[in-house]
Amino acid sequence: MKLNLPNKITVARIILGILLLIFLLIPWYDLNVVFPEYLIKGDILSLKYIIAGIVFIIASVTDFIDGYLARSRNLVTDFGKVADAIADKILVNGLLIILAYDRLIPVLIPVVIITRDIIVDSCKMVCGNNGKVVAASYIGKAKTMCMMIGIVLTLFNNIPFVFINVPIDKLLLLLATLLSVISGVDYYTKSRVYLFPKK
Repeated sequence: MKLNLPNKITVARIILGILLLIFLLIPWYDLNVVFPEYLIKGDILSLKYIIAGIVFIIASVTDFIDGYLARSRNLVTDFGKVADAIADKILVNGLLIILAYDRLIPVLIPVVIITRDIIVDSCKMVCGNNGKVVAASYIGKAKTMCMMIGIVLTLFNNIPFVFINVPIDKLLLLLATLLSVISGVDYYTKSRVYLFPKK
């Protein structure tokens, strides 16, 4: 199958996401690799997370680019829709799990967000099988924006807000978690008529 440009960018994002997770999961200390660390407002920021933050930003930008190209050039494909969803799950959910494992964010955040994604994706699958499409709400888009910015700030130790002692990174991720639940309930409510059709 020949991939168009947006699909190629999406595949590149999947690969970039996998490489990012591998990079963060490698036991560098056991391999005698020590990343430089910087003391910022009493907290330590490792070069490892700076690199991860830069890669995450690049991957997030490609998400916007491939979506824009696909819509503006009428290149939206079924493969692109599936691949884009896979790329997002690998990049965001995988990173949330690692951040929770590293104790940089509460475990509750990835648990709630991933559970919500499973439920919503299941609803989408059932609706799709019935030939119905339920549009995503602006709440879901706001959730994604809060989550992306919150992850970036977490990786960069909440710079620059750390200098004014405002935990914007944690607040945004908690807000994203709340919006995730709200958007999930909203999606279920809209799709319920297709999930349980009256006979």
